[in-house]
Amino acid sequence: MDLFGDLPEPAAEGAKEPPAAEDAEPREDQRGAKRKAEPNADDHDEPEPHTAEPALLELRAFVSERRGERDEMQDAHTVIPSLTERLPRGVSRLAYFAVFDGHGGSRASSFAARHLHQQLLLCLPQGAVSDLDKEIRRSLRDAFKQTDAAFLKLASSQKPVWKDGTTAICALIVDNVAYVANLGDSRAVLCRAAALPGSQAVLAVPLSREHSAVQYEERMRLQRAGATVRDGRVLGVLEVSRSIGDGQYKRCGVISTPDIRRCQLTANDRFLLLACDGLFKAFTADEAVSFINKSLEVPEGSSSSSSSSSSARAERWASSCVRVTTEAVRRGSADNVTAVLVQLHSPPQ
Repeated sequence: MDLFGDLPEPAAEGAKEPPAAEDAEPREDQRGAKRKAEPNADDHDEPEPHTAEPALLELRAFVSERRGERDEMQDAHTVIPSLTERLPRGVSRLAYFAVFDGHGGSRASSFAARHLHQQLLLCLPQGAVSDLDKEIRRSLRDAFKQTDAAFLKLASSQKPVWKDGTTAICALIVDNVAYVANLGDSRAVLCRAAALPGSQAVLAVPLSREHSAVQYEERMRLQRAGATVRDGRVLGVLEVSRSIGDGQYKRCGVISTPDIRRCQLTANDRFLLLACDGLFKAFTADEAVSFINKSLEVPEGSSSSSSSSSSARAERWASSCVRVTTEAVRRGSADNVTAVLVQLHSPPQ
């Protein structure tokens, strides 16, 4: 069974950097072949045997922010463990977690933190749909586009015009499937236990791809749009090549179309980490996952009360989230550092 959907194979343990993920959407020259390879439901005479749906993983999120050496905290985040207002038919749970790393000010990141999930709720389908995966992807793309357009309209009406922009990394959990959409250089990493008997090893599975002017595909796209790239930056100024806001760079090919990754969550998954680049200036993805896991190994105490034990576990997770952002600053990350740590827990049988 393919656990990762359209994700690449996870990097082997000990690899310094994970390989870049492929685009979630197939290229034009691949679509025809892909359609031919897909089975037709009409070709099957026998109905597929019914299998019980796995229990929903329990989710619990923890947040930590550090200003670093910046004069202003320009990051923002959103944590919504249950989006119950607009559930597509057949879906039991929607949860939403996001981190926004602002630049040029905090207005774009704050705006996106308040509005992106609201736009997403408006874009999600209602009633029965023939292809839920396709509709979720469309809804995410439309929500990013509309949030960007709304902020640019607001920014252009100001005197002087706002020039803020923001990256975005968001995870929409649909039952036990994670859809990760991102713009810019914030990242999402999944901690997955190695499926080997007796093994304590974990894998850091990348769920996002960075967008910057130093990347070949992004640089070529920017140049086709008429932009110049100097010193790895758009017009020698803007480091990211996709963002919400940055109205003065939209004519240069800076877009708000996110990359979207889909991952089937399993009982082997321990946590999902969403963080801005301030964290990853001090940690590789593997190092961040390892650091958090070691922080979680702190003994819980000897309390026999189940409620006390649950509280101790929550405190340990919250402490681990704080420790990783604090360590990033201690290691010399001068940027703002924000992390959302989502605990993934199988419910008791």
